[in-house]
Amino acid sequence: MQITETLNEGLKRAYEITITGDDLETRVTEKLEEARPDIEMKGFRKGKVPMALLKKQFGPRLMGEAMQEAVDGAMQGHLDETGDRPAMQPEIKMVNEDWKEGDDVVVAMSYEKLPEIPEVDYKSITLEKLTVAPAEADIDEALKNLAENVQNFDTKKGGKAAEGDQVVIDFKGILDGEPFEGGAAEDYPLVLGSNSFIPGFEEQLIGAKKGEEKKLDITFPEEYGAEHLAGKAVVFEVTVKEVKKPVPAEIDDELAKKYGAEDLDALKGQISERLKAEYASAARAVMKRKLLDQLDEKVSFELPPALVDAEASQIAHQLWHEENPEVEGHDHPEIEPTDEHRKLAERRVKLGLLLAELGQTNEIQVSDAEMSQAIMAQARQYPGQERAFFEFVQKNMGAQQQIRAPLFEDKVVDFVFEMSDITEKEVSKDELKAAVDALEEE
Repeated sequence: MQITETLNEGLKRAYEITITGDDLETRVTEKLEEARPDIEMKGFRKGKVPMALLKKQFGPRLMGEAMQEAVDGAMQGHLDETGDRPAMQPEIKMVNEDWKEGDDVVVAMSYEKLPEIPEVDYKSITLEKLTVAPAEADIDEALKNLAENVQNFDTKKGGKAAEGDQVVIDFKGILDGEPFEGGAAEDYPLVLGSNSFIPGFEEQLIGAKKGEEKKLDITFPEEYGAEHLAGKAVVFEVTVKEVKKPVPAEIDDELAKKYGAEDLDALKGQISERLKAEYASAARAVMKRKLLDQLDEKVSFELPPALVDAEASQIAHQLWHEENPEVEGHDHPEIEPTDEHRKLAERRVKLGLLLAELGQTNEIQVSDAEMSQAIMAQARQYPGQERAFFEFVQKNMGAQQQIRAPLFEDKVVDFVFEMSDITEKEVSKDELKAAVDALEEE
């Protein structure tokens, strides 16, 4: 076996690998000798089939396996010897496509290797950590929102029902002159605008008054669950018994108990802790961006063009879909990355390689417990399908990597934070929000 370098330019490498016909023949023979004791063939005792016959019967298939193993072994041996780490899967092409058994096999191998990452003096990084203490006004505002969400209703004297009001109604559905099953109820509390009834029902009760009787012409949707009603035109006879307006609940111990707290003071404490967590998360995002900005300025090294091209294409594709949300999948013209896309791709690739190298050097890993916690957190976004999601991720390495990557990055970032010079600065909620908004505009 012989490996000859054909390209050494920047991070690009290319080699020609020659595997002799004798080497391949030896590999095939070894495979047949290993399997021979278990091979049975008509006219011969088990394990006594002549080698020539075995080669005729199984040789072509084993030759393909021998070629693949030889090429893979040569490639891995070369990478182990040189220490090169390909940025992407090496490209392998057969050179002598007119190959026939007995000939040498010549393949071309090319790749872009990962660059040497320069060391960074992380202690020279200076950062500002924004801190916000929840104000009483913020806690009071949160309490007010919680009270409004409870949605108590009081009688609306002499008023007409408006969207957001609750009407207490008796109703009966009529299909072809006869009441239909499941189409009637008494003293039913319906919030107008909640879209809890079929389209057209709630809209026709806007403006209704207490004591009013109405007939609503409704057509069930074609895709309605009950087949005997799907697409059918019906009439609902409705009596409005009460009209109520929404009023916030009292901010007291009873409200607190509805949200699982012992009393109002305990609820305020919970709100304060939640706000602290929200502010801390926002402040960390600001500090992380400032860290990445400094690293981008401090570090410079050659980037693998293939990685930059792939990242630029992905960015262009993602942004195009954000601007054209009605288009799903890849059924659209090819999207050509712009200079702006490439500039952003270069930053992402550089910082990604830098953080990956730092994490690997310092043996930073995402634990199984951290992965499980992250998977379950994402699974909760699919109510009723949590187990199916969890099983999908367990079987899908790509999905696992998508979850592990941001966890790994955050652990590396935290590691850099520990080595950096960080000072705290107390700011207002509005100042923190302005800092977060500034990130989105960049």
